[in-house]
Order: sequence, then structure tokens, then C-alpha cells
Amino acid sequence: MATNITWHEGLTHDERSKFTKQKGLTIWFTGLSASGKSTIATALEQHLLHQGVNAYRLDGDNIRFGLNKNLGFSEADRNENIRRIGEVAKLFADSTTVAITSFISPYKQDRLQARKLHEDGNLPFVEVYVNVPVEVAEQRDPKGLYKKARAGEIKEFTGISAPYEAPESPEIEVTHQQTVEESVAAIYRYLTENKLL
Repeated sequence: MATNITWHEGLTHDERSKFTKQKGLTIWFTGLSASGKSTIATALEQHLLHQGVNAYRLDGDNIRFGLNKNLGFSEADRNENIRRIGEVAKLFADSTTVAITSFISPYKQDRLQARKLHEDGNLPFVEVYVNVPVEVAEQRDPKGLYKKARAGEIKEFTGISAPYEAPESPEIEVTHQQTVEESVAAIYRYLTENKLL
């Protein structure tokens, strides 16, 4: 852990919010690979931007090209992946941006830590569970990952050879029976009804 460092205070979140006329929060998508997280998150980001809301999507694969390119898929690396994303999302939310994260984030404890990080900073955290059975996700398999996992080419693949711990009480749950548009509408309705935008 770093020593000889001091936190430097800047504008408060409330001060930023007055200037940007936005509150900022994190919308945390979780679900199996091929559940539709990224598709819904992208559509939500676009919808929010069309509404004049500053939003930015942090996608699991995209982040591994840069910030987390040194991490693999062991349990320890997955924990660190989500820890870093929790910190980055908190920074975005504190800047009054709507951070939209799209990560499998298979472990409850990691998601709880991300939530606590936001709660400690008095920042809203909205968990969206994209609840798609593994059978449905496996049928979709746009990247061919399930096929590789079944063939033993990918070790520790969530839903096949590694666990996925589903959220017990997410703020929002969407399923494969809803269209992307219906999912976005449900999320947007929750955000507006709870005065988070």
C-alpha cells in the first residue's frame, strides 16, 4: 500500500452537481456471459445521452484492453478486476456522470464491496441483474465462449466451470423475455421514479 500520500480536496459532489445539473450514479449490470448486459447497457447509454444526461459505459471486455489488461480470470484476478471497476465507476459517479458498468461480476462479495464504496461516498448504486438462464446464454454464444468452455479450452468459465452468484435483491431485474427496448424502459422508469437523474 502506498505511503506518504495525502487526499487533496477539490469541489464537493454537491458543488459539481449544481454546475452540471446532474446527480451522478452507477448503474451496475451483472449477469452471465451472453446474457445481453452489454447490449442493454449500450442502448441505455444512448437513451440517456438522447435525454441530455451525461452517461458513460464501462464494458468488461473493453476495460481488459487497457486498465485491466494485466489481469486473467482466476478468482483473485476477477476480484481485482471488479475492485478496480468499482473505484473507477465511483469516480465517474462523483463527477456527476451516470456510470454504466457491464461486467459478469460473478461474486456477491465483489458486488457488495462496489456498492459499499458508493454508499460510503453517498453516491447511488443501482444493481441491474440481467437474469438469463445458462441454457439461453449458451444458445446465443455470440463469441463462441461456451463452446470453448465445454471443450475444455477455457478454464474457469462462469456458469460452466466457475460459479455465478446471482444477486438476491437487485434494484432492477430484466430477463431474456424482455426486449432490449423494454429493458431500457424499465431501467429508465426506475431512475426517474426514484429521482436519480
